[in-house]
Amino acid sequence: MYLSACIEWLFQKEHPDFIERIAEASRHGFSHVEFHLWRDKPLAQLAQALEAHQVKLSSFVVEPRRSLVDPLQHEAFLQAVRESLAVSRKLGSPPLVIASGFSCEGVSFEAQCEAMHKALSQAARLAEEAGVTLLLEPLNTHIDHPGMFLSDTRLALDVIEAIASERLKLLFDLYHSAVMGERLEEVLKGRIHLVGHVQIAQPPGRTEPDGALTDWRALLGQLQALGYDGAVGLEYKPALPVSASLAKVSEATGLSLQP
Repeated sequence: MYLSACIEWLFQKEHPDFIERIAEASRHGFSHVEFHLWRDKPLAQLAQALEAHQVKLSSFVVEPRRSLVDPLQHEAFLQAVRESLAVSRKLGSPPLVIASGFSCEGVSFEAQCEAMHKALSQAARLAEEAGVTLLLEPLNTHIDHPGMFLSDTRLALDVIEAIASERLKLLFDLYHSAVMGERLEEVLKGRIHLVGHVQIAQPPGRTEPDGALTDWRALLGQLQALGYDGAVGLEYKPALPVSASLAKVSEATGLSLQP
């Protein structure tokens, strides 16, 4: 496993210019970075900076964000997937992140699951054609995303397993999972092959991982023992100056910046 810098937040204070954050990530030893939305980014400059600094993308988000559980938004969702896939292919074909959208009031849980399955099945076919992986991410409803439909890792894995596409995987964010009270080994055991990316942050404030508050080495050791060996995205909001923050992360996780 290796660390990937989410430059949406990391280096933001020191470098308001987004492109400069790629160079800064490289100087700190990162071989991979990730970010959230792409439509507000200078894509041509982004591609040039990634190549110049020999940095790869771990992920970014399908946008505009549309609901998987509301059939009225499916057409717009699939168009967002098409457009985001095209951008991904120009940037080295990194995975694309999808969330479920908010629960539809007055609609049964079963009907929303069926709608989500249908939308993701269609999106997975598009991803297969493009050769890009989609990452389905459950989000916590207790702190950051009240009303979000998909907050349960097991349910996300059930849907991914049912669709059975090599281009649809889970984004397992230990921060969201911890906030929802999940236990890593219980929710991932036997299904680690469905995990395409991992992210971490310290609950409840979503700051840098702190070994004094959470045994991150043990958690990441469990992931590794289950069979995960990919990127671990640092999707947190630094509470410390960046050098001190990254030193704390390295100590907490025991992971190096290089794969």
